Amino acid sequence: MSETILMQQDRLNKVESILVTQARPTDEKSPYFELERRYSVKVDFRPFIEVQGISFKDFRKQRINIMEHTAIIFTSRNAVDNFFRICKEAKLEMPAEMKYFCVTEQTANYLQKYIQIRKRKIFSGQKTAADLLDLIKKHKTEKFLFPCSDKRRNDIPEFMGNYELHLTEAVMYETVSSDLSDLTEVFYDVICFFSPSGITSLFHNFPDFKQNKTRIAAFGPTTAKAVADAGLILDIEAPMPNAPSMTGALEIYIKKANNI
Repeated sequence: MSETILMQQDRLNKVESILVTQARPTDEKSPYFELERRYSVKVDFRPFIEVQGISFKDFRKQRINIMEHTAIIFTSRNAVDNFFRICKEAKLEMPAEMKYFCVTEQTANYLQKYIQIRKRKIFSGQKTAADLLDLIKKHKTEKFLFPCSDKRRNDIPEFMGNYELHLTEAVMYETVSSDLSDLTEVFYDVICFFSPSGITSLFHNFPDFKQNKTRIAAFGPTTAKAVADAGLILDIEAPMPNAPSMTGALEIYIKKANNI
């Protein structure tokens, strides 16, 4: 969408409060806090979605034999935690030759919570699934298991299918809407969303939600589409060439709306 959407003149009202639909950053140097200090705006954080592991009983209904696989693909810490939770309940111990493919180095390092990394074969991408897929292509004979959510992205399954690689998807956790009932009477000038599930949670909690003068910010094209599909006005979109982050897009908007 064009930058004109970002700067719709009839909706450029002063911004004094922002709700970020994610958990509060643990790093006090987060750009959200810098935004708060620099422009004297109130920034609150509240996750709109939660991750819940499925029961071992429900996992068994998928009829997946974990030990038939020779490699595991991890895209998040949630995937790591729930995979090893299921293994523990199934009383399975991973063989030393098992290979692990992680979307980022941070996810790979997180594995040491469950295994001794120096003794295992671990491969990691840089930031995206695309980085990881280049590594996977070099291991075409492996039988891959993909622990995932009930609402997972399509990039990895599509890639594996295109290259005719063996992949078993194993749903081990679910994304559900958080209980936001305590926000009923709370108003924010801007609400920031990062996934379609966040929009789903908004209407799950507030089925009669009216946008009115509330500005909506969305990160990523799928989130932007979910905003439009819900009949909402998208005021702030990220990433953009001049604002690769949500905070960057917010800063541009605040400067314009607050005449800074």
